[in-house]
Amino acid sequence: MSFVKTILWASFLMILMHSSLHAQQPGAMVRPGKSNSGGASDSLQKRDQNADSITIFYKLYSSNIAQKLDSSINDFFVHYPLPYTTYNLGNLGTASKSYLFDPIQKGGFDAGFHAYDRYFYSLEGTPFYQTTRPYTDFGYLLGGKGEQLVEVKHTQNKTQQLNFSFEYRFSNSPGNLKNQNANLNNMRITAHFQSKRKQYESYWVMLNNKAASSENGGLVKASLLDSLSLNNPYELETRLGVSGIAFSNPFNTSIATGNTYKSNTLLWRQSYDLGQKDSIVKDTIVIHLFYPRLRFQNEIKYESSEFSFIDNAPTASNYAQYFNYNIGTNTLVKFVDAWSVLTNELSIISYPEKNNANQFLQFGQGYTNLNTTLTNQKAWNNYDIYGFGVYKNKTRNQLWDLSLAGKLYLNGYHAGDYDAQFYLSRVLSTHGNYLKLSFQNSNRTPSANYLGITQYPISSLNNIQKENIINASGETGNNKSGWKLAANYELINNYHYFSSGYQPAVYGSVFSYIRAQASNKFKLSTYFNWYNEMNVQLVDQSAPVHLPLLLTRQRVAFEGNFYKNLFLSTGFEFIYHTDYKADDYMPLTGQFYVQNDYTLNNRPTANAFLNFMIKRFRGYVRLENINTVFLTSPSLGNSYNFTARNYPGTGGWFRVGIWWNFIN
Repeated sequence: MSFVKTILWASFLMILMHSSLHAQQPGAMVRPGKSNSGGASDSLQKRDQNADSITIFYKLYSSNIAQKLDSSINDFFVHYPLPYTTYNLGNLGTASKSYLFDPIQKGGFDAGFHAYDRYFYSLEGTPFYQTTRPYTDFGYLLGGKGEQLVEVKHTQNKTQQLNFSFEYRFSNSPGNLKNQNANLNNMRITAHFQSKRKQYESYWVMLNNKAASSENGGLVKASLLDSLSLNNPYELETRLGVSGIAFSNPFNTSIATGNTYKSNTLLWRQSYDLGQKDSIVKDTIVIHLFYPRLRFQNEIKYESSEFSFIDNAPTASNYAQYFNYNIGTNTLVKFVDAWSVLTNELSIISYPEKNNANQFLQFGQGYTNLNTTLTNQKAWNNYDIYGFGVYKNKTRNQLWDLSLAGKLYLNGYHAGDYDAQFYLSRVLSTHGNYLKLSFQNSNRTPSANYLGITQYPISSLNNIQKENIINASGETGNNKSGWKLAANYELINNYHYFSSGYQPAVYGSVFSYIRAQASNKFKLSTYFNWYNEMNVQLVDQSAPVHLPLLLTRQRVAFEGNFYKNLFLSTGFEFIYHTDYKADDYMPLTGQFYVQNDYTLNNRPTANAFLNFMIKRFRGYVRLENINTVFLTSPSLGNSYNFTARNYPGTGGWFRVGIWWNFIN
């Protein structure tokens, strides 16, 4: 879908939603915590003193904790698809990887392609809103070389019982090099319904994600970056793609050589409760109450995914020289994996205390059907049967929060996989100090492409060795004061990784990983604040895992509330990681893999920012990579910072963005 068509489609949908708002009677919304008794008296028919305000909160799909929208402006990465702890291969939308160690820690099916996961909307991060008035948030970001990002979010309650929300994000970035254009399309639609008597509840989710990224294989001669005649990296040759037809166009979303990843999810969860009914009468209005004691829950989830690499005009010599791959006389290189996964889950939930819905015991069982059809391979399908249990107890005084969860694959292809979790948190003082402890142990079968269930040129493992990870972590801090200390220890056995662009491997020995994190907000003066974030990582030297010892972000900002409605945050941001042997990237398989002969040595990244908010309008102005204005030198390294071998980041980069929310 072209960019213009996408914007027209999104605009048309917004017009329809806006029209539906005018069709409602003003005041049809009832504030959370109020209930209807039926008929005209069920809603607030006249506006009151809160008519120009809104009460809105949300709960994530994977959590029962009510959260408020983030209205802070001091951190640009709240809106950017990638956090500062994650890097890409040069521009927004290209393959990405975290600087921090983040292995998969759940059993069951995994296709094995994760280079674009961080750009996608996830089911675990899906919010279900409750709002007193229709709410819309629109964002637009414009960056260097025509980079653009569009975000639209809308939610409203049609009635007190029914809420729906819509989110859409589009990104297109032509890139700083040839054959580097990338675009993203993400859409999420949700609905939540609860009956008036509160016994029946239903959730619907539709997720649609697509990442299309050209692959240039990196620069042929990266050393030429510091001797460009026109100071434009676009003139340098790349290892993939036809340079003669390469062009920088912000509206070009086609991919001639590269990867396209798609994922779609449809989910329907419904439940029916047995328990105790009650009601309260206030000013002739009856507020229905219900205390669940036993819940019957069913969840049906359908997931489809497609991973493809295509080169419409391959050059055989480049594939042989740079990627050790023989395409012969083929005029088209194409690999496609397509998966469909259907899961049906039934569970029973018991609530010991009628006045505490955050204390429950859940047991259930699920069935998953796995299916794929690969060219030149026999159709593959299989199944999984699993059981699970959850105990949750958040005390009514909100001081203690305890959860125990376990999931075991009883039969099928992934039999023996499991995931066990423990979590405990405690509010330590009235000032907001807290302590969190967690433990997790996971046992998982290698991903499908590791086992040869793929059309990609990936060599399969000879035998199945399940990966086992033990993770123990602790965290303490204070959200109001803005400080946090955390430590994480992991013990990994049979670690799965790629030893080359085509060869998956298993590290048979046990190795350990330790991460310590610290963040704090220092008040330097009335208006000056210093935000300090530190990550220190240690891993066994013999392990096939290479990470920076230190990753830090430092921000010094002039902040405050001026002229009644102006909130301002402006200053400088510095991001730095120590030298390390960063993973190489294989575009043909979409995999980052371990290498031992190249060390990534970067300067600290320096950015200047100006963030401000006037009522519901938020603006972001950034000048990034100021460090690149200094020429190369033995002490400072290259003027450009690299993210992987032959993959430079951008030079000086200017971004300006607006986010504007509306209350209808």
